[in-house]
Amino acid sequence: MFGMGMPELIIILVIALIVIGPKKLPDLAKALGKGMSEFKKATQEIKESLNVEEEFKEVKEDLIDSVSGLNEPLDLEHDKPPDDETPKYDDFDEMLDDYDQAKQKEEEESEPLKEEMTQKDSGASTEKNRDD
Repeated sequence: MFGMGMPELIIILVIALIVIGPKKLPDLAKALGKGMSEFKKATQEIKESLNVEEEFKEVKEDLIDSVSGLNEPLDLEHDKPPDDETPKYDDFDEMLDDYDQAKQKEEEESEPLKEEMTQKDSGASTEKNRDD
């Protein structure tokens, strides 16, 4: 223990017996033993709490990785619509009608572009024929 042998321990005990006295030495040893046991219990509890915190951290990281595939948790606050915002459509049918109208507008706008492209393609092919 601490690089001390039996002769050193006996000398320390004899000096403690002389300095403290035979009446108070048992009480001192008893208090020292209780203090050491309390210290061991406290250090053991701290070690256990640190192990539990590390395990929780690992489990949290694993859960985040498995659910989202990311290394950091998702910030879901930005994904939520504001509470004061009212829905644009009353039911699903209105939304579908609006979608169909938007698609028709898109098709109508793209038709003149298609015609221009076909005209350009036919003009380019006639120019190629003239060069031949």
